[in-house]
Amino acid sequence: MAVPSPAYEEQLKAYEGRAATVAGVGKDPVNEPMIRHWCEAMGDTNPAYSGPDAMAPPTMLQVWTMGGLSGHTGRSEAYDELFALLDGAGYTSVVATDCEQEYLRPLRPGDEITFDALIESVSGRKTTKLGTGYFVTTRMDLRAGGELAGTHRFRILKYAPAQRKRAEQSSPKDRRTEQPSPKDRTNPKSRRPRPVINRDNAGFWEGVARHQLLIQRCAGCRVLRFPWLPGCNACGCLEWDTVEASGDGTVYSYVVMHHPPFPAFDPPYAVGLVELSEGVRMVSNVVGVPYDKVRIGMPVRLEFQRYDEELELPVFRPGGTGEGGGG
Repeated sequence: MAVPSPAYEEQLKAYEGRAATVAGVGKDPVNEPMIRHWCEAMGDTNPAYSGPDAMAPPTMLQVWTMGGLSGHTGRSEAYDELFALLDGAGYTSVVATDCEQEYLRPLRPGDEITFDALIESVSGRKTTKLGTGYFVTTRMDLRAGGELAGTHRFRILKYAPAQRKRAEQSSPKDRRTEQPSPKDRTNPKSRRPRPVINRDNAGFWEGVARHQLLIQRCAGCRVLRFPWLPGCNACGCLEWDTVEASGDGTVYSYVVMHHPPFPAFDPPYAVGLVELSEGVRMVSNVVGVPYDKVRIGMPVRLEFQRYDEELELPVFRPGGTGEGGGG
């Protein structure tokens, strides 16, 4: 793709500061049913989100502004014009990259939400692994009863997809024969990505190194939680200890990955949401069975699989009575 002219980029920059939505009104006031559905979906049992003095989870901030299929009144044409300008230059693909939220006051059932949104910034031309394009950031200011309650920034990348290498454009059958062998995967360039280890989850990975699957247990309410968190999402207690999982579980749900080949992976393969016998759930690979034979309800058993000299991960293999059942 040709490098855009300075005049084109000036056109894009001219959209910075233009309104995307003016005097938008939330279609529903903050309400208990939506809070309950959110908490059930997230598995969040914090008592602050229920009862007569309930507040909405802060991360629901954008929920109260969603327009649904019919959209919102007050929407300006600036956003559509900017997209048309990018589409016309070949930047036709879009991917959400990140969002930032700032919470200024809690939202409670009955609060009426109003909001304004503007195009805060359009980056210069950037080259990424997905392709070349522009990052567009939209800022939304939310108010409850006329008082600023929070700010939501949402960033997307509008881009022209990168040209795939010739080998990646071959047929799926051909690509499968080009997958590296297990021996080849010891090459650093084809190793699996390393897990992100920080002070909140270091204990979990120390357990994995000892072939132990450790689950956090709140020292206050004794509720088990997974993945690891710095504090209890049920009672807020910051103290905790651990229990070792027995290793027994069942497939609660699963997906089959068919994404384009990546040196460290060999699609298609199954990724399961496994419910452990202790009651918590974790995401991991289901191995030792064809991907199209994985079933919801299938009993599985923990094992630790080594991928290279530095990386060993907990995975699950079918096992126990009823293996292969479910539907």
